[in-house]
Amino acid sequence: MYRINEIFYSLQGEGYHSGTPAVFVRFSGCNLRCAFCDTQHQQGTMMSLQDIVDEVNKYPIAPLVILTGGEPSLFIDEAFVAELKQKTGKQIAIETNGTRPLPSNIDWVTLSPKTAFEGGDVELCVLKTCDELKVVYLGQDLAQYDEIQTKNRFLQPCFVGNLKQRKVNMQACVEAVKSHPNWRLSLQIHRVLNIP
Repeated sequence: MYRINEIFYSLQGEGYHSGTPAVFVRFSGCNLRCAFCDTQHQQGTMMSLQDIVDEVNKYPIAPLVILTGGEPSLFIDEAFVAELKQKTGKQIAIETNGTRPLPSNIDWVTLSPKTAFEGGDVELCVLKTCDELKVVYLGQDLAQYDEIQTKNRFLQPCFVGNLKQRKVNMQACVEAVKSHPNWRLSLQIHRVLNIP
């Protein structure tokens, strides 16, 4: 059984697949306690893998399932991914903080290390390769991510409730990308469009 915060169909709002329709499977529970996290980890419904498959299959035209959280690597294994692929016919992506090894049969890995933030440095990032590296930017030294092997590097401004600070974060992120052209800007378009 798995504690699931929510399963919903929307557009990926961030990074490489931004704008792509996807079914999101959001797990409850994380091994980090990042100050800016927007997920209520205490909430969730206990679901079997078949329950999850049935819910995902309510959206047959979606090409992609995104396992997110929380930290989904705490709960899944190769058998989980294999059955989800086989019974839905969809590609499986994961959004991870990189503190745990991942099943080898995941189709797309988005690594978003949190070691630069208060509460995000509880455990070190152990992943050294990914399909995309997506870093929430608050002015940290980008050299700390140089050892991570990826073809896609994204910087994303940290979203906060205070509009003035949000604009400061955005401008700092834009300037960082301009100064480090091996990175690209990622915006949370779901926030811009006000969609789930």
